Amino acid sequence: MIIHRTQYRRQRGDSLIEVMIALSLIAITTLGLIAGQTWFARSERMVLARERATLIADSVAEGIRRDEDRGPVVSQWRPRAASMLPQGDVDVFDQADSVRVAVVSWRADDSAEACAEPLAKPNSACVAVAFAR
Repeated sequence: MIIHRTQYRRQRGDSLIEVMIALSLIAITTLGLIAGQTWFARSERMVLARERATLIADSVAEGIRRDEDRGPVVSQWRPRAASMLPQGDVDVFDQADSVRVAVVSWRADDSAEACAEPLAKPNSACVAVAFAR
């Protein structure tokens, strides 16, 4: 009977350790899921901003038919870009051979790609659409 009590006590201790290990594994798994959801939400915001900027840049490129249209179209889309994107801005730059580039830029997160357009704002993400009229 004494041997039986010793085994019973040891089993109770093992069960407590097993519960602690199970809780630790659940906590680690939960933290991994939370990190994955955070990454997914951040990526979704970046894709949404890029989609909005692409829409704006395309609209600017379509709106500029002549040189006289440039000022009114850009001034029309600047407040819209500012309301749709974090610190959003619209610019149109002249390139060689009557090619223009509509650039929509916004404040980039640290993980976002920097804007490759040399005339765009520094430390910003952007979408650039080249067009000729």
